[in-house]
Amino acid sequence: MNNALVLLREDLASVEEKFKNSMASEVGLINKVGQHLLQSGGKRIRPLLLMLCARLTGYRGRQHIAQASAIEFLHTATLLHDDVVDGAELRRGSPSANSVWGNQAAVLTGDFLFAKAFVMMVEGGNIRALQILSQASTLMAEGEMLQLIETGNLEVGEQSYLNIIEKKTAALFAATCRCGGILGGVEPAAEDALASFGLNIGLAFQLVDDALDYVAEEKVFGKIPGHDLAEGKMTLPLIHALANCSPKEKGRITEIVTGETMEEADLSYAMDLIRRTGGLEYSWQRAEELVGQAKSRLNIFSESPEKSALFELADYVVTRER
Repeated sequence: MNNALVLLREDLASVEEKFKNSMASEVGLINKVGQHLLQSGGKRIRPLLLMLCARLTGYRGRQHIAQASAIEFLHTATLLHDDVVDGAELRRGSPSANSVWGNQAAVLTGDFLFAKAFVMMVEGGNIRALQILSQASTLMAEGEMLQLIETGNLEVGEQSYLNIIEKKTAALFAATCRCGGILGGVEPAAEDALASFGLNIGLAFQLVDDALDYVAEEKVFGKIPGHDLAEGKMTLPLIHALANCSPKEKGRITEIVTGETMEEADLSYAMDLIRRTGGLEYSWQRAEELVGQAKSRLNIFSESPEKSALFELADYVVTRER
């Protein structure tokens, strides 16, 4: 990811400044939550993707700053809402906003960020980009609802899981990269290629995120290991394990997922089953395949520092904290 950070150092600083200024509100509590979010940081992967895709297509204006900031606002709003839905206590290693100020304040701040995101998009004056990001926001909400509906359903298969994460995560990645192409004024085929690149990167990102939930240390990953299992979320490591275990083992997992509480021994049992059935390795293998597909979609673009940086960013998705 270093090449992207070097190429976009000044632009990324402008995004951070835009993020900070747009967070300001006359309501003191919103400012407090906003400051907390700024301090918790983040890799800013989505803004980086938009700005790299814009530069890849020859764009050299300044609209990408507002668009990248708007996309980060959209993403941050979903994190606030997700933490409330999941009852999360940590976000990026720090106390989540809902654990500090309560669910109501977190939800309302998320609503504020959504509204500000669309204000920034309107200010940019690009109606097509506004349409694309509006559609992505709708898909994200549908994906989150689908995941909620399937909570605790041990019959969820791999394709259903992929459909969920395509909506809830990959849709924004795809829209982000497409908006870069829109700024550059590329032909439809090139625009579609960028969107496909983003979609596959987004799918890979969520696959890795879900695998890390089982193995990453709390101080590194920023949330408690096994949180998805405790919430009854059906992610690929567990889906693969259930497809390759005995009826007795599946019955034990059913008891764990549907139980009112989860003990450390329950998590250990699930972790052991996932390891023995190769659930983690399979998840990373699928993520690597998706990254390979993503890179191939950029073959229509000439070699450039921006293309190399996009490849590096794609590789980072599957190598982070592994």
